[in-house]
Amino acid sequence: MHWTNPEERRALGQARRKQVGRHQHEALELKARQTPALKIVERSMRGRVPALVALKYQLMAESPFAYFRGAAPVMAADLAQLPSTGIVCQLCGDAHVRNLGAYAAPDGRLVFDINDFDETMRGPFEWELKRMAASLVLAGRASGHKDGAARRAAMACAERYAAQMRAFALMPHLEVARFQVHRLGLAKPVHAALAKAERSTPLHALERFTEPASARPGAPRRFKELKPMLTRVTGARAAAVLASLGPYREMLQPERQHLLAFYHPVDVAFKVVGTGSVGLRDYCVYLEGNGRGDPLFLQIKEEPASAYAPYLPDAHPAQNNGQRVAEGQRAMQIQTDPFLGWTHIGGRQYLVRQLNDHKGSIEIEDLAGANLKAYAEVCGELLARGHGRSGDPQVIAGYIGSGVAFAEAIAAFGVAYADQTVKDWEQLKRSGKAKRRA
Repeated sequence: MHWTNPEERRALGQARRKQVGRHQHEALELKARQTPALKIVERSMRGRVPALVALKYQLMAESPFAYFRGAAPVMAADLAQLPSTGIVCQLCGDAHVRNLGAYAAPDGRLVFDINDFDETMRGPFEWELKRMAASLVLAGRASGHKDGAARRAAMACAERYAAQMRAFALMPHLEVARFQVHRLGLAKPVHAALAKAERSTPLHALERFTEPASARPGAPRRFKELKPMLTRVTGARAAAVLASLGPYREMLQPERQHLLAFYHPVDVAFKVVGTGSVGLRDYCVYLEGNGRGDPLFLQIKEEPASAYAPYLPDAHPAQNNGQRVAEGQRAMQIQTDPFLGWTHIGGRQYLVRQLNDHKGSIEIEDLAGANLKAYAEVCGELLARGHGRSGDPQVIAGYIGSGVAFAEAIAAFGVAYADQTVKDWEQLKRSGKAKRRA
């Protein structure tokens, strides 16, 4: 295998400007849409729980930002029509302002990082920045900002990304892999998410999701019935879910297997989660360890192919899409859930992770005023770290260069795509698909 020195790799990045100029990233070629947006969304519903499809449409119709969250397949198709740098790294795949959040690291410390990887794939680095820029514009509008401020936030995200990538290009690779983002302390929305995560303990989840099975003192606990969002699962389906813990346990590292062996399953539920994932099969298993004061909640979440898979045929995803998600998460995060893994139930593939263990995310309202720009810079730095860990900072920095042309183009794209998202959202509302049925 030929080793390429840093100068050669930087030159490779610079050469990619001939393939697609930095200013060209502002272009949005929606005339190239081969399939209408609604048809793409409809196609993404195939294989989902039929009774929940209408709920997903209803959630997407709540606002342009909600539509954006549920329409990752639409943006994947749109991005695939644009000229690409071909500079690849691991993409979280659904980069938007609410897919960053707080969670507990294996050592118990709270960290803030990208935390949603359902669509993760290896792909062109700029796709991630374009999706994040559009989300910042939409979230900025929803939190009371005018378009100028929202655009400046998108540009601040791209500028921070570029500056951090240039710094990574000069750092030892081991330091890039464990780089700590100190900017987190400057953003109030991050503080709010960390405060939520501090309160979101396993015991809090025990009170939130379970109840005594009877009025008898000391009765065992079981999941609550909070239909349609949380429904107990019993019988053969519960047995199949619990059986899936067998192959999951086998793929864990030995020390994690040892820890999991101290817990026994108590109950199983079906849970509706997120916006983009509504309609997928999502199970929760309630386990107890050292008595009822030691609960563990595992989420077994169905993972179909990434929305980017049709457009990235050379990305070589894992055979199991749960494995694809887990490996993508480990590639980008500096700290990962110790119980992260994958399994299968029948012919469907699943990710396994802890549910609500010190997790907390921002709310759109948290981005009012100066908070939007401060948070945008955090987004840029975290994306840079994830891409720096899983890609080549020399190549990316070589392409971006030392000026602001790339950041300006990304910000312009963010505004244009936010405008198109509003049009697509309005089309969804007119279609009647989101009407509530009695």
